[in-house]
Amino acid sequence: MFYGHGTDNALDESAALVFHALDLPHEAGPTVYGKRVDASAQQRAEALITRRINERIPAVYLTNETWFAGLPFHVDPRVLIPRSALAELIEHQFTPWIAPARVKRVLDVGTGSGCIAIACAVAFPRARVDAVDISKDALEVARVNVRKHRLGRRVRLVESDHFSGLSNISGGTYDIIVSNPPYVGAREMRSLPPEYRHEPRIALASGDTGLDSVRVILREAGRYLRPGGLLVVEVGNTETAVRRAFRGLPFVWLDFERGGGGVFLLTAEQLHAHAE
Repeated sequence: MFYGHGTDNALDESAALVFHALDLPHEAGPTVYGKRVDASAQQRAEALITRRINERIPAVYLTNETWFAGLPFHVDPRVLIPRSALAELIEHQFTPWIAPARVKRVLDVGTGSGCIAIACAVAFPRARVDAVDISKDALEVARVNVRKHRLGRRVRLVESDHFSGLSNISGGTYDIIVSNPPYVGAREMRSLPPEYRHEPRIALASGDTGLDSVRVILREAGRYLRPGGLLVVEVGNTETAVRRAFRGLPFVWLDFERGGGGVFLLTAEQLHAHAE
C-alpha cells in the first residue's frame, strides 16, 4: 500500500474511510469512538476499506472529499488529488514576498479541482482569480467547487493550454501567478505506485524529464505579471532537474513548516531580466 494523497499512514486513512462511511465529522474525533455502529454501517466501512486495499484506489477518490488550505473540496478521478505544500503559502497570503493589500488579481495555471484558485480567492477577499486548465473534465470539477464555495463572481474558469487561452478573455496582468503543473518525467511515471494510476495522466506526466510544462511557464509567465508580481511554481522532486536546466535564474526555494518542498519563487523583474 502507498500513502501520499492526503495521509501518510494506514491508521489515518482508515479513519478517513470509517468516518466517511458513518457520516461523522472528523473534528468529532475521540468523542464518537464509543458510538454503536449498526450492521449496514459496518458493511459500508468494510466495503470502502476493501476497495482501498484490493483496487489500490486512493481514499480521497472513494470519499470524493478532501481538504486544502483548511477548505473542503469535491474530488474525483477527473482531477489530481490536492496535496500541495502551496496551501501553507496561500494561508499566509504569500507573505513576506508580497503585501497582501496590493493583490488584486491572481492566475492559477493548471487549476485541476480549483483548490489553489479557490484558496487564493478566500485568502485575498478583494482579488479576482483566473483559473486555467487544458482539461474540460478538470474544469467541470473545478466548477463544482467554485459553486460549493460561492465564488462564481470572483473565480473565473478558463479552458487554456497554459497561457494560450488568456488572449480570449478580458483581464491583463496579475499580481501573483501560481501553479502546480505536471512535473513527472517518463522514467518516474513508469515506477509510480498503483495508486497514482487512478489520477489523470495529463496532470502528472510532463515529457521525458518532467520539464515540459515548467519550460512553458518560465518562458511566458513574465508577460502576464505586473511590476513586483510573483511567480510561484511547485515542481516537487523535479527540483534538481529545474536547477540544472535553468542555472541563470535566481530561484528562491521555499521551506514549509508542515513539510513538502520543490516550490520556487521568482519576481516579474527577475523573469524579465532573464528573458533579456
